[in-house]
Amino acid sequence: MRLTCPNVRYLSIIETSRGARMAELLLFHHIQGLTPGVQDLAEDLRADGHVVHVPDLFDGRVFDSIEEGFDHARTTGFDTLRQRGAAAADGLGDELVYAGLSFGVTIAQRLAQTRPGARGAVLLHSCLPVSEFGSSWPESVPVQIHGMAGDEFFEEDLPAARELAESHAGAELFVYPGDQHLFTDRSLEAYDPEAAALVVQRVRSFLA
Repeated sequence: MRLTCPNVRYLSIIETSRGARMAELLLFHHIQGLTPGVQDLAEDLRADGHVVHVPDLFDGRVFDSIEEGFDHARTTGFDTLRQRGAAAADGLGDELVYAGLSFGVTIAQRLAQTRPGARGAVLLHSCLPVSEFGSSWPESVPVQIHGMAGDEFFEEDLPAARELAESHAGAELFVYPGDQHLFTDRSLEAYDPEAAALVVQRVRSFLA
């Protein structure tokens, strides 16, 4: 199923010394940490010439399950982890695309809604109500949301995702068949090659 609006705004771009056009992204990993699969996703986008920053909020720790990752996050403190994410943006320019996977969406979405100069947002496997961070989604910030229809976690977020897609001309919501949560991470058992490839294709189009 695809819910989309046609009037997606073009992202502002960075011009390199060679004349290449690229976006600059800040990508936040999911609750299992900065896995090889998250790094592979970043490399896929770098291959197109984009600059992709991937901060490690877990200080090198990677977990075998969502539950173990949540236990670590609770012990560390969700607010502490989100502050680390916000700090990762401080040393970068304002004109960023903010992207996150699952837990990383809680940081990416906040920055996209509240940090001046945001040029876009990519929300993978999760979407919070816009009201968490403001009265409305910023008019100048296009956004893509991706998740699986049968994912128990994304099902809880789907009403918020639909509301954002229906209320903002620059929003796209893509819902894929299946029930896996972190299906874009090729290093996990949840990986779905067909759906993940489609996500990457759509994100590339969004950035281009």
